[in-house]
Amino acid sequence: MQQKIYTIWRENKSFVIFVTLMLIFRSAVADWNTVPTGSMKPTIIEGDRIAVNKIAYDLNLPFTHISLVNFADPERGDIVVFDSKVSDKRLVKRVIGLPGDRVAMNNNQLTINGEIISYEDTQSTEVSYGLPDNSKDKLEKLLGTNHKIRISSPNSQRFANFSAVVVPTGHYLMLGDNRDNSADSRFIGFVPRKEIVGRTRNVVMSFDYDNYYLPRPDRYLQSLD
Repeated sequence: MQQKIYTIWRENKSFVIFVTLMLIFRSAVADWNTVPTGSMKPTIIEGDRIAVNKIAYDLNLPFTHISLVNFADPERGDIVVFDSKVSDKRLVKRVIGLPGDRVAMNNNQLTINGEIISYEDTQSTEVSYGLPDNSKDKLEKLLGTNHKIRISSPNSQRFANFSAVVVPTGHYLMLGDNRDNSADSRFIGFVPRKEIVGRTRNVVMSFDYDNYYLPRPDRYLQSLD
């Protein structure tokens, strides 16, 4: 029996080592994630495969959330991937509030540390993916970082408003860019720093769920604001 196991190992060790190293790399260094919902529209759409830089903030012990080395902390405007214990799933959202920030929202307009965030009307880039008739895209000028968000009209959605909250130490306030259609910190609360897996800045590839999973070449390697 031992001889048989040794023979199998000897004949397949290169493959086993390769697979092991690949899994370690994907767990601790870089990976890609499928986006199944439209909670980050118009920035990220359903069917996008996004690249995840897992060493953007920490070098973690493979297959865990244990940080071995801290390189940096998330910045306001970053799009991050995190394993939410509350929702029991991996989510992709944008960092809005940093630890210690005081954040409020009134009719989808943010106020951060007493500064009212400004917005500009903008045209959707979703030429072939559709913009709902009751929605519009705006450019959100988030204290130094500009990105598009999507809101419904009129701004009477239940979660378009929340009173001022202070982000606790070691936590972040996350929102989806599709503001009226995102299960984010308004539902799951503040996100602990230890749940953050990494940062994304690019789409790797994209497939159209509504059109037989055909590829969307125009979104391949697209940068994310």
